Amino acid sequence: MAIRIVKAMPADAEAILSFPKRCGAETDNLSFGAEGIPVSIEREAAYLLSVEASSASVFYLAKDGDEIVGTANYAVSPKRRTAHRGELGICVAKSHWNRGIGTQLMEHLLAFAKDVAESEIVSLEVRSDNAAAIRLYQKFGFEKIGTFYGYFKIDGKLIDFDIMELHLLR
Repeated sequence: MAIRIVKAMPADAEAILSFPKRCGAETDNLSFGAEGIPVSIEREAAYLLSVEASSASVFYLAKDGDEIVGTANYAVSPKRRTAHRGELGICVAKSHWNRGIGTQLMEHLLAFAKDVAESEIVSLEVRSDNAAAIRLYQKFGFEKIGTFYGYFKIDGKLIDFDIMELHLLR
C-alpha cells in the first residue's frame, strides 16, 4: 500500500499520542523513550486545532492505510526577532525505515516552510551518530553549523547532537 502524507487533525490526537510511545521504545534518537509525550488527549487535540488554523506551524502524518507510521512537524519561532526561522522534527516507525517516508515528510515540511510560513532559515538537531538522518537532511541541503555536546544523557552516557540548518533564500 502507498504511504499517504496528510495533515494531522484534532480527531487524530489519541493515535498521535500513541505513536511516540512506539517510536520512543524503538530508538534512542528521540527526546523521549517508551513513555512518549506526557500530554492529555484533550490538550493534544487543542494543539492540533491551533496548528490547523496556523500559517506558522504544521503537523503531518505518514499513513500506511489507517496506521500512523511517521510524523513530522514544523513551527516558526514565536518571537518577532526570530520569526524568520523555524524548526522541524521527523519520526518514522522502525518498521518503515528506508522506504522514503522521511523524504516525503521532508518535502512536505520544506514546502510549507517556504510557501506558507515564508521562513528564511530552517534548523534542526540530530544525534551526531545518526548517519541515516544526517544523510536525509544533507540531501535537502542542510549543513552542520555546530555540535551541542552532551545534548542527551541516556543511561549515564552523554550524547552529542549536530545542529543543522538550511537557508531557503540562497
